[in-house]
Amino acid sequence: MKSPVLIAVVVVVLALLAFGLYQALVVAPTEQTMGDVQRIFYYHVPSAWTAFLLFFINLIASIWYLIGRSGDADALAVASAEVGVVFCTVVLITGPIWARPVWGIWWTWDVRLTSTLVLWLIYVSYLMLRRFSTGGQTPLLAAVLAVFGFAVVPFVYLSIRFFRTQHPQPVIGGGGSLDPAMWHAVLWNWLAFLAFAGLLCWLRYNLERKQRGIEETLALEALI
Repeated sequence: MKSPVLIAVVVVVLALLAFGLYQALVVAPTEQTMGDVQRIFYYHVPSAWTAFLLFFINLIASIWYLIGRSGDADALAVASAEVGVVFCTVVLITGPIWARPVWGIWWTWDVRLTSTLVLWLIYVSYLMLRRFSTGGQTPLLAAVLAVFGFAVVPFVYLSIRFFRTQHPQPVIGGGGSLDPAMWHAVLWNWLAFLAFAGLLCWLRYNLERKQRGIEETLALEALI
């Protein structure tokens, strides 16, 4: 991505993030029961959706690598996993911040909370494998881990539908409802997070490809 285009994309992403913040803090009405602490919902939920999407991209890239041993697929898998872990971390941080004033506790070993933590640990393990393993089979092992690890994503998403949990029930398809202004805040922030995640993934993907190109060049020079 050339510099002028990159600058334009960054400006658009920042504008979306700022508008999402405005929607969450100003436009969205105050929730009657929880008050202003509910506004963290506009970051917690879009972060979770974005993390799920990034882990799905990691799954597709990993399957692509297993089929074709494509270096580009492997680079995309690394980039999407790293950014996905960032957004999943945001989920795990914003959840307890909301829970403390509402539930009176920071954390409980609820099915949704525990499975989200397990999901985060799986992808952190994936990144640690990529970082500290030096064997030639590392991309293959990481791809297999990613394929099996993604099975936790639908479990996390469906856990509050199939189990009695302390976590609030889903608004979408769960019998709940949101004020239209609240929905707008959720969707605008999700759009902003998707744009931000896309930018981060693109930058990380290109960095990974350049790094691999340098390593291949150095390896060839060492053989000469």
